[in-house]
Amino acid sequence: MNKLRTFSAILLLSLLAFNVAAQKNRTTGSIKGKVKTESGAAAQGVSVIARQNDREVATVATDRRGHFEVTGLTAGRYSLTFRKTGLSVAEIKEFEVVAGKSRALGHDLVLPLDEGSLIFVKGGVFTEEGRIIRGAQVELARVEADGKIKKIDGRVTNAAGEFSFRMPVETARYRVTARMDGMVSSSKDVEVEGAAVYRVALSLKPTP
Repeated sequence: MNKLRTFSAILLLSLLAFNVAAQKNRTTGSIKGKVKTESGAAAQGVSVIARQNDREVATVATDRRGHFEVTGLTAGRYSLTFRKTGLSVAEIKEFEVVAGKSRALGHDLVLPLDEGSLIFVKGGVFTEEGRIIRGAQVELARVEADGKIKKIDGRVTNAAGEFSFRMPVETARYRVTARMDGMVSSSKDVEVEGAAVYRVALSLKPTP
């Protein structure tokens, strides 16, 4: 009998909790969407701040696929601010929330890189005699703490023998490697500590 009463009490509490949640869902709404970088990649870890009448009411972060959902919002108009170090700040104003509904942004939000907080790794590829080399393959990789090399990006030198990489600030050691058919590859490491332009000159010599 005691077990039956206990089970009945738990069932009643569960029903009450469900009813409260259902009622809350009918009186509040949500905003959802997806955030990407200008390269088309999902923007993970972007802070999404919802404000109403200049008052911050909720903050969430995008997941690894760039998706987010701000829930529990009372009906009304909200502004959304999207912020992450290395990316430009974006804002959507006067987004209307309807009670009992989940509204999606009309399109994926694209956040360009913030050039004021970027690392630029630039340079050129030359022969031993100092002549420029067009069309050389240049690879940028990060040197991990355990010594492993993780490729980040690749370029081909332009008509002036130059290359350029840009990326968000991250204190690390990077390795720039140049390759060309019939020539010995060349690498140089760059220690990055903050937003700045880091220049590298690479010299290639013919394969023996």
